[in-house]
Amino acid sequence: MRGRRRRSPTGGGGRGGLGGGGGGVSPGVMEPKELPGGGEPPEPGGDPDSATDLVPGPRGFVPQKEIVYNKLLPYAERLDDESDLLLAQIKGNLGRAVQLQELWPGGLFWTRKLSTYIRLYGRKFSKEDHVLFIKLLYELVSIPKLEISMMQGFARLLINLLKKKELLSRDDLELPWRPLYDMVERILYSKTEHLGLNWFPNSSRPGLSSPKTIVLNVLHRCSVENVLKTLVKNCRPYFPEDATAEMLEEWRPLMCPFDVTMQKAITYFEIFLPTSLPPELHHKGFKLWFDELIGLWVSVQNLPQWEGQLVNLFARLATDNIGYIDWDPYVPKIFTRILRSLNLPVGSNQVLVPRFLTNAYDIGHAVVWITAMMGGPSKLVQKHLTGLFNSIASFYHPSNNGRWLNKLMKLLQRLPNSVVRRLHRERYKKASWLTPVPESHKLTDQDVTDFVQCIIQPVLLAMFSKTGSLEAAQALQNLALMRPELVIPPVLERTYPALETLTEPHQLTATLSCVIGVARSLVSGGKWFPEGPTHMLPLLMRALPGVDPNDFSKCMITFQFIATFSTLVPLVDCSSVLQERNDLTEVEKELCSATAEFEDFVLQFMDRCFGLIESSTLEQTREETETEKMTHLESLVELGLSSTFSTILTQCSNEIFKVALQKVFNFAVSNIFETRVAGRMVADMCRAAVKCCPVESLKIFVPHCCSVITQLTMNDDVLNDEELDKELLWNLQLLSEITRVDGKKLLPYKEELVKILQRTLHLTCKQGYTLSCNLLHHLLRSTTLIYPTEYCSVPGGFNKPPSEYFPIKDWGKPGDLWNLGIQWHVPSHEEITFAYYLLDSFLQPELNKLQLYANGELEMSRDDVQQRLTIVHNCLIGSGNLLPPLKGEQITHLVPSMVSLEETKLYTGLDYDLSKENHRETIARVIRKLLHHILDNSEDDTKSLFLIIKIIGDLLQFQGSHKHEFDSRWKSFNLVKKSMENRLQGKKQHIRALLIDRVMLQHELRTLTVEGCEYKKIHQDMIRDLLRLCTSSYGQVRNKAQQTFFTALGTYTFCCRDIIPLVLEFLRPDRQDVTQQQFKGALYCLLGNHSGVCLANLHDWDCIVQTWPAIVSSGLSKAMSLEKPSIVRLFDDLAEKIHRQYETIGLDFTVPQACVAIGVLIQQSKYPSANQPLLSSEEIQLGIKRQQEKNAEALQNYENLVHTLLDCVDQRNLPWKFEHIGIGFLSLLLRDDRVLPLRAIKFFVQSLNHDAIVVRKMAISAVAGILKQLKRTHKKLSICPYEISSTCKPSFIFAGDRPDNQWMHYDSKNIPRTKSEWESSCFVEKTHWGYYTWPQNMVVYAPTEEQPKLGRNREDMTEAEQIIFDHFSNPKFVEQLINFLSLEDRKGKDKFNPRRFCLFKGVFRNFDDAFLPVLKPHLERLVSDSHESTQRCVAEIIAGLIRGSKHWTFEKVERLWELLCPLLRTALGNITVETYNDWGTCIATSCESRDPRKLHWLFELLLESPLSGEGGSFVDACRLYVLQGGLAQQEWRVPELLHRLLKYLEPKLTQVYKNVRERIGSVLTYIFMIDVSLPNTAPTKSPRVSEFTSRILEKLKPLMDVDEEIQNHVMEENGVGEEDERTQGIKLLKTILKWLMASAGRSFSTAVTEQLQLLPLFFKIAPVENDNSYDELKRDAKLCLSLMSQGLLYPHQVPLVLQVLKQTARSSSWHARYTVLTYLQTMVFYNLFTFLNNEEAVKDIRWLVISLLEDEQLEVREMAATTLSGLLQCSFLAMDSPMQIHFEQLCKTKLPKKRKRDPGTVGDTIPSAELVNRHAGVLGIGACILSSPYDVPTWMPQLLMNLSAHLNDPQPIEMTVKKTLSNFRRTHHDNWQEHKQQFTDDQLLVLTDLLVSPCYYA
Repeated sequence: MRGRRRRSPTGGGGRGGLGGGGGGVSPGVMEPKELPGGGEPPEPGGDPDSATDLVPGPRGFVPQKEIVYNKLLPYAERLDDESDLLLAQIKGNLGRAVQLQELWPGGLFWTRKLSTYIRLYGRKFSKEDHVLFIKLLYELVSIPKLEISMMQGFARLLINLLKKKELLSRDDLELPWRPLYDMVERILYSKTEHLGLNWFPNSSRPGLSSPKTIVLNVLHRCSVENVLKTLVKNCRPYFPEDATAEMLEEWRPLMCPFDVTMQKAITYFEIFLPTSLPPELHHKGFKLWFDELIGLWVSVQNLPQWEGQLVNLFARLATDNIGYIDWDPYVPKIFTRILRSLNLPVGSNQVLVPRFLTNAYDIGHAVVWITAMMGGPSKLVQKHLTGLFNSIASFYHPSNNGRWLNKLMKLLQRLPNSVVRRLHRERYKKASWLTPVPESHKLTDQDVTDFVQCIIQPVLLAMFSKTGSLEAAQALQNLALMRPELVIPPVLERTYPALETLTEPHQLTATLSCVIGVARSLVSGGKWFPEGPTHMLPLLMRALPGVDPNDFSKCMITFQFIATFSTLVPLVDCSSVLQERNDLTEVEKELCSATAEFEDFVLQFMDRCFGLIESSTLEQTREETETEKMTHLESLVELGLSSTFSTILTQCSNEIFKVALQKVFNFAVSNIFETRVAGRMVADMCRAAVKCCPVESLKIFVPHCCSVITQLTMNDDVLNDEELDKELLWNLQLLSEITRVDGKKLLPYKEELVKILQRTLHLTCKQGYTLSCNLLHHLLRSTTLIYPTEYCSVPGGFNKPPSEYFPIKDWGKPGDLWNLGIQWHVPSHEEITFAYYLLDSFLQPELNKLQLYANGELEMSRDDVQQRLTIVHNCLIGSGNLLPPLKGEQITHLVPSMVSLEETKLYTGLDYDLSKENHRETIARVIRKLLHHILDNSEDDTKSLFLIIKIIGDLLQFQGSHKHEFDSRWKSFNLVKKSMENRLQGKKQHIRALLIDRVMLQHELRTLTVEGCEYKKIHQDMIRDLLRLCTSSYGQVRNKAQQTFFTALGTYTFCCRDIIPLVLEFLRPDRQDVTQQQFKGALYCLLGNHSGVCLANLHDWDCIVQTWPAIVSSGLSKAMSLEKPSIVRLFDDLAEKIHRQYETIGLDFTVPQACVAIGVLIQQSKYPSANQPLLSSEEIQLGIKRQQEKNAEALQNYENLVHTLLDCVDQRNLPWKFEHIGIGFLSLLLRDDRVLPLRAIKFFVQSLNHDAIVVRKMAISAVAGILKQLKRTHKKLSICPYEISSTCKPSFIFAGDRPDNQWMHYDSKNIPRTKSEWESSCFVEKTHWGYYTWPQNMVVYAPTEEQPKLGRNREDMTEAEQIIFDHFSNPKFVEQLINFLSLEDRKGKDKFNPRRFCLFKGVFRNFDDAFLPVLKPHLERLVSDSHESTQRCVAEIIAGLIRGSKHWTFEKVERLWELLCPLLRTALGNITVETYNDWGTCIATSCESRDPRKLHWLFELLLESPLSGEGGSFVDACRLYVLQGGLAQQEWRVPELLHRLLKYLEPKLTQVYKNVRERIGSVLTYIFMIDVSLPNTAPTKSPRVSEFTSRILEKLKPLMDVDEEIQNHVMEENGVGEEDERTQGIKLLKTILKWLMASAGRSFSTAVTEQLQLLPLFFKIAPVENDNSYDELKRDAKLCLSLMSQGLLYPHQVPLVLQVLKQTARSSSWHARYTVLTYLQTMVFYNLFTFLNNEEAVKDIRWLVISLLEDEQLEVREMAATTLSGLLQCSFLAMDSPMQIHFEQLCKTKLPKKRKRDPGTVGDTIPSAELVNRHAGVLGIGACILSSPYDVPTWMPQLLMNLSAHLNDPQPIEMTVKKTLSNFRRTHHDNWQEHKQQFTDDQLLVLTDLLVSPCYYA
């Protein structure tokens, strides 16, 4: 649940572990993702009379926004002083901590306190303080060296402070954007993270990824990223006005669409660009980029990943600037793309481009965009939205299912929600500084109605969807707020029949959950839907049968249904009002007479419940097995039953209540229930009754129960019975439940109750005394706690006479926050006296006995001990609120701080009575003594130990409410709130009961935070006792104790530091006396539970220095045995958890000056002023000194830890597992700000040749990291690209190949081939620079002489470098390393390994060519060995060499290539199936981010002759693959090479071999990749598709001209002699198909115009049936058409495509005509709105389909009918009368008389023209009928009648009619009852005849 974030894994002792408020309730927001059902942290509520807010009160300031619920607490008047005191403390100490440079513990401690403050009081500080807090935290968050976990802590608080943006306008606050950008860049795009030099929480770790970690990483990975993105989102509104221009300047140069930087640029735009500037600043805001980015979006076709992020940006822009942007020109494009993004299946056999699935738009953002564009004068968006829902409506039908369904459901759920939010913003929200929506663009009532009408049909279909009805119910809830009269009636129409049917339970649960959604709109009626409330009673009465013991889900939904309605409506019989008043409306009269049924309803409901209870009585068998618990389902039913019943009784009038009470009493008294299931349910019902009217109810219940119990316990023998009488148990249970009521009402019965306790507390039977203890517990709780005593929906109840009070007016009325009139129970003096009396008489004697037993002065049986402990425990949790917390001195030496870390006490409504003895202290004393006694003498008495653990836990934690109970109540509060809230009006329009609940939660929150978390001596003792229990010999004891132990650790500040040494004691290798159980217990204590502290990994040097070495050394402990799988698993989990949670711990904690300045301001600010003197300069100096010492100490700790770990790993007989764990820990200690100590460097370099592969892998990563640490910095200079190219700067943005970036192109005439040319060239390594625009400051590397010296001797190196140098110059070492690297790891799974590549790159970068002589012989040997693993090894080394030689001098590089060229030639000759991927990766990696002119040797080598034919077709294909890898990395900078390659390939396109063809296809894609049609882009210098296609078409001419079918009759070997043109053409065509298929998903824009000319050819070839035996050519043609038809078309391309389709439709080949239709279906759906926007196109398509209906070929006719029906179904064509008349005319075509033919003539095969026409008409009518599969429009019955006339026509007509009718029957069968209404009786008769199959026996 949000707002009470689980403690950060840093826990109680790490840097993060500062406890925050008691109970480990560390403040802060959970993840910034708004989780549904999680609920917000208590949010401040506004004050309706806000005018009074602005006058500073006596306290001198106006609070920004406080939590309104605090004003309703019974002790509200004391809160102002309390909050002022706390705020003053926070301000004083926070300011002080920052000035003293103490980020930790002081700074962190007080920022946490500020979070807690916000959770308790809201933003209850002045605007000045608010701004100061934000500025301070902004400075803190952006400290560059800050540890990530601290950064997250500060960021979460800052998000919380900025969240309510209406509180601070842009005038109050301005935040710079660069610090955030630097932070995001540093963390999300970290340069060193992949080398293991920076550990961010949950980044993926090398070497340790079990499936478990992968799942966890996915869950957590987002946390840092989300926090950062949310932070930017909340700071965005406050960026300065010039920010937009600066951002564009910064990120535009990254926009190179072929490069990954494009993604980065768009991500930055999406997160950072401010869109909420006021209108007068728009020219400095979105107008600077809107046209550019929307142009880009409109022209990109193949959905690259960043397209979705552009959508997110536009959605945000639209929402923030409704009415200021004209979206109309883009609307068809937007809707087409949204429709495509749903990935709906179209047509029969469609192949999806895989990329479309992964990169689709986020529906949430698309919805926001649509909502923001609605309204305004043009109504265009609504028209398209209607079109969208019409086209996808049928997908919502419950019979359809697929992976696309979730998206569709999300669309339905989000859209109404989004519209409601917009309406709220326009009509109800308080005006703030944010730009309001102009009047012209606000949504009108008509807009709303149109919207509801267009979406309601799909929603009603979705009610019964396979995925459940939740989304539909949420959608209906929001729609009903807007237009109840349109929404509720159809829902009710579906509900009434569902309530009648018994056979379809799913239908019932679905409809009920939808009615619950609209309940509030239904009951309140209102002007739109006044008759709503009249439906309520019929619904309630009909729902009663749902309380059914046999169907669990039905039962639960019915409970929820009844509870919802009875919460909203007072159940009062108002029928008498009819006689008294005559001013009622019709509806009110109807309601009044209906309310007479309420009493009946309540009684019937009770009967149903009694039936349910009787059927779920525990069977005999379960009695004997003594299962204490109910099953899970039973407990849910119990909960549903009791809460529904109590809601009903709360809402009843007195008369009805009395009847119900009597009924419940009789039921409870006349039966005897077993106490486990039925008993609990009945007792719950009784408790509900007593709670509602305690006085009357107690009067009948208490005397009855007491007399029965007294009577049954008269006889003393009973006291000792093991098994008690059922009746006695049942009455005890009943009594213990009914005492959970208002304590004041119990006082009259106190004598009787005390008597009962005296009789029953000491029963021998466990069940008996437990029930009696419950009674004691409830008595204490009822008298000592503070709680509301009623939750009625109207303050003061309904018991006024009808003449004064008319309940019907209150149906569905929200509670009034300002007159809630909560009735609080606050303990009175008598109650407290009674509570103390109970404690004295029942707790004290037990404690005395236990004390004697613990001292050994008294014998006691175990059962006795348990009984006494149970009594003690119940007394403790009953009176937690009454007993003051434990006293004792604080333990202070744990962390030094110059700021006070004091806790604040909150007042929770009770003053502790300190004159009385504090029973908490006594219990603590006795229990500890008892515990030691039991552990020493009878450790196997586990049941007593369980109780003791519970008691200790409650002594430490319990102050009147439990954290987990609070959490679950918070959750359920939020669920109920969601299901009944009114989002349209907002403003806390909740039902009264909910509001009371919320105030109660606020009180509980305070009780949980009350104690703070000072760590006192007594806590220390108890935690040590728990530790002893955690290492006990009994597994279950350990388990229970550990849970309590972890909770305690999370609560007390810094206690972890105190406990760690004690836990580690058990792991010491030199101890002989540790048992295995203790060892295991200690390990579990280190591991922690999933949510709490992990002692092994506190983010703090002091702790890690102790724990890590101890874990490694524990391998030598006597108790450690690797034979026990449980211990092995524990160590695995420990290592895994440490790796998962570790994040680099800071070494530098400097606070920048800017922070300190704000700290001073905060400390000086007034209202409330921090009453602390300002700091003297000595103190400040001391602070700085302390801070420097702290840094030095951290560094010392770091080095000590590394050395200790090395010592541990070196121990002699340490098992290998621990050695690996130790090395794993060492590898976590690499950092990017400190080089590893020398000893560790030596260790890792030697481990490169370790025997164990795990260690070698860690060493490879580590050494790669170390080499990065040792990298010397290379100097850079700025250049002016315009001077180099001697051009002038262009005035506007123009991307692509321009004169000013020409000099970066690869040009073989000007390649630097000599030293002087090389040194005078200006190399630009990164590929994206210069493509779009140049950066402000373009930097390149300085010339060689200014760079660090190359070719150094050993003497010139640092010690660290010498270690590496020595090892790598040693031939033996290198030989062994190469041998290890060329072993295979997992057969067939190995790939080119980037870590090894990094290792070699580092070696050659830092030591240039020093090691080449040693390596050269190895490389030559490896290259000629064709084994997979050796080839991979050499590929990794070569890639490392090429990339590592970046800064080598020309001579060195030239020598390098002299060595490499022959090697590469050999390698490419030996290439095999297994290795070609690795060589591809090798070359691609070598070329990545390198200037192509530096690699000219490589490119020339690769281009020599890729297709030489030596080594067969396979080697050719591989060479192409490798070449493609290299060129693709170079993107747009090598046009010359691409042209050369294309020229080389063109004659070879007629390749015979399939693998070479596929490869060529792929290479062509990359060659033409650069030819994009993006806006403001120059025509490319690289090869262009259009020129290529026209050359191809020339060669394909011979195929175009022939008419007969093209067969693939080419043999697969090259015959001698020239083949004819056609065969050549077919081979060419096959390659071209491969190219088109490859480019379908990869390129950015599809060259439609050129490809269109190929279409007719493909139509001719593509086969019609699905048959896999077809040859490659046909299959490819079909696939290619399928992919092309899904392409996105630009509007200007539509006529061209249709031109081709119309031409093909006249083709003589019916295959072509048939395929045109399938192509058309997909193309139209995937470009729906683009076509609809073009009337000509719609006419053309209509003409095309209707003319093909009359085709002479039967298959084509049928396909045309299918296409027509599809186009009608998605509302592309309308079913209009001309069309209908046309078909009817065709149907009436007269058929010629059948002539008797001579048997010899062959005339039957060709059908006559008349038959074709008549068939066309029938098909047309059939298509119309099938186009609405789920409803019956008005024209349908007549068409069906027309169709039936043709049932006896000759084939194929008869067949068509039958098919149509059977399909009609199949799709309309489900809702036939409803559809029947559309037909007349005569029509029904005909239909029934048609649809019932004829009898076969007639």
